[in-house]
Amino acid sequence: MRVEDVLKAGREQVPTLNLATVYRNLKAMVEQGWLLKFNHPELGALYELAGREHHHNFYCRSCDRLFSLPGCPLKEELPAPPGFVTEGHEVFLFGTCPDCGAHPREQTP
Repeated sequence: MRVEDVLKAGREQVPTLNLATVYRNLKAMVEQGWLLKFNHPELGALYELAGREHHHNFYCRSCDRLFSLPGCPLKEELPAPPGFVTEGHEVFLFGTCPDCGAHPREQTP
């Protein structure tokens, strides 16, 4: 979930909610282990509930939605050059989701 999504949903309950309060509370929830923060190359900072099984995400550039993809086809023990220690990995897929597949948006050069 994006910060903007949290703010929008929060303002439905508390119309005076501001962005600083959202950031402060997201930071606290990450520090307390309730949320995980990760950075998407196109969307920036994203948050999701902690404790989920390892997964990857798909971003539909047409409808601007993010989908969680279950499981992981990659081995956790990814080969790395000698001396490097792999602690994990993150893969981001992007393109067009099934709902938008029939009508992908036009790409501009």
